[in-house]
Order: sequence, then C-alpha cells, then structure tokens
Amino acid sequence: MSDDDAVDVEVESPDDAAADAARTNGTADATAEEPTGESTDADGAGRGAADREALAAEVAEHDEALAREVAALEAELDETRDELLETEEEVEELTSKLARVKADFSNYKQRAKRKQEEIRERASEALVERITPVRNDLLRALDQEAGSDLRPGVESTLEKFDEVLADEGVEPIDPDPGEAVDPARHQVMLRVESDQPEGTVHEVYEPGYEMGDRVVSEAKVTVSADEE
Repeated sequence: MSDDDAVDVEVESPDDAAADAARTNGTADATAEEPTGESTDADGAGRGAADREALAAEVAEHDEALAREVAALEAELDETRDELLETEEEVEELTSKLARVKADFSNYKQRAKRKQEEIRERASEALVERITPVRNDLLRALDQEAGSDLRPGVESTLEKFDEVLADEGVEPIDPDPGEAVDPARHQVMLRVESDQPEGTVHEVYEPGYEMGDRVVSEAKVTVSADEE
C-alpha cells in the first residue's frame, strides 16, 4: 500500500471522549426529564381547574344565598310598602271622617244656636204680641179718663209696663207729625187734609212696636193729603 492510499484515522483523545459522553448524557437526561415536566404541568392545570370549579361553586352558592336574602328583603319591603299604603289610606279616610264630623258638629252648633235664638225671639214676640194691646188699652183709658181719679194709677201702671217692654228690647213706633212715612214700620189707615207736607204722618192712630231690627207691629197712622 502506498502512502497516498492510506486512510487517515482520527484518534480521539481522552478529553474529547469525555466531552462526547457528557453531551450524550445531557441529551439523555434532557430526554428523560421531558416526560416528568409534562406530568407536572398537567397536574398544575388539573389542580387549577379544580380550584376554579370550587371557587365558581362557592361563588354560585354565595350569590344564590345573597339572591335569596335580597329576594326576601324585597318581599318584606313590598309587604311593608303595602302596609304603609294601607295605613296612609286609613289615615286619609279617618282624617276625612274627622273633618266631616267636625263640620257636622259645627253646623249642628250653629243650627242649635239659631234655633235657640229663634225660639227666644218667637217667645219674646209672642209675649210682646200679648202685652202690647194691653198698653194700647191703657193709653185709651188715659184718654177717656182725663179728669178721673184713676189716671194717676193708670199712668203709674203704664210707666212700669213700658219699663218691662224696654227690658225686653221693645221700643214703641210712635212717629211725630210731619215725619216721612216708612212702609216697613207704618200702616197708613187713611189720608186726611192736613197742614203737614203731603204724604207725611198727620197723626198716630195707634203706636206700633219693634224689637231690635224686627217690626212686631206697625204703627197705624193717618197721612196728610193735598188741601183742595
């Protein structure tokens, strides 16, 4: 064999062999560790999913309980609102009834007061209607008995009688001659020739009586007419 045909054979040194062995072992170790790493990731993912499911279940359970509590509170609130509305309606109804009762009582008091006043007025008017003719009779007696010994007694009686009428608020309607005729207080008996102005009172035939602003009886008068 010639030198040109000789094959070069590389002889690895001990250091190179050790390096190759280290690389081979590193690769094998890395290959052997890979399955172990995948298992760890799977376990972590499983535990994370379980934790999330547990948390979701806990949140769901917590939310459901809270929802039930809120629903219960809302139901209680609605019931309270209904009760409050009913109470307000009852208060409004009672207030309205109270206002009506007050109005009715006020009206009753006013009616009772008016009725008492009317009864009192009618009683007084009835009394006046009974006693005024007596006074008129006394007046006529005085005219007829001008020279009689009865006159002083009749005058005294008439004076006392007038005091009684005054105490009852009764005043005589006794117009003076020449006074204008008041249709509400004077009753014209006839017209006569007179020196008084036409249409005025000539003479009082019979006095009338009034009590307060009410005419109990009109004064009977004669009225002057034109002299022909």
